[in-house]
Amino acid sequence: MKRYDCIFLDRDGTLNPDPGYISSLEDFSFYNYTISSLKKMAEAGNRFCILTNQSGIARGLIQQNDLDEIHTFIKSEFERHKIPLLGIYVCPDHPEQASERRKPGPGMFLEAELEHDLNLMECIMIGDSVADMEAGEMLGMDTMLVLSGRGSETMDFLPEYEMPTFIVQDLAEGALKICQ
Repeated sequence: MKRYDCIFLDRDGTLNPDPGYISSLEDFSFYNYTISSLKKMAEAGNRFCILTNQSGIARGLIQQNDLDEIHTFIKSEFERHKIPLLGIYVCPDHPEQASERRKPGPGMFLEAELEHDLNLMECIMIGDSVADMEAGEMLGMDTMLVLSGRGSETMDFLPEYEMPTFIVQDLAEGALKICQ
């Protein structure tokens, strides 16, 4: 069993289906295995941060208060199920005007590292995109590509030297890998 200093989670496609630009709480739902998978990893002593690019804000497709409502719901679900969530980090940048906070940039990771005294080399990034894998790789973390969301497509775009530490069907299989 592997206990990480922190498990960084992408949001859309990893924790929940990604229909594209979820702009209201009514359009948000976890995969049916998300909470049980996170609980299993939490019981093994892991804690979590969610890092999410949300360019829908910059594009005018998502209102900040609606995004806040979704994240309040996520935090309440983690709390209700006793899953330790250190924080939700959001980058609203448009890809064409991206700051260092936008994945694969290190900004959100470095912010979490400082706020929670983390050792990034003892962390893992779990996500479904090239940006998720590149960010984790660049910061010396283990990486886990979930094939849910855009994960299957991501496989076609990953350079051989950036292959994830783990490739799993979904977060449920990922929890088994981490907790074995």
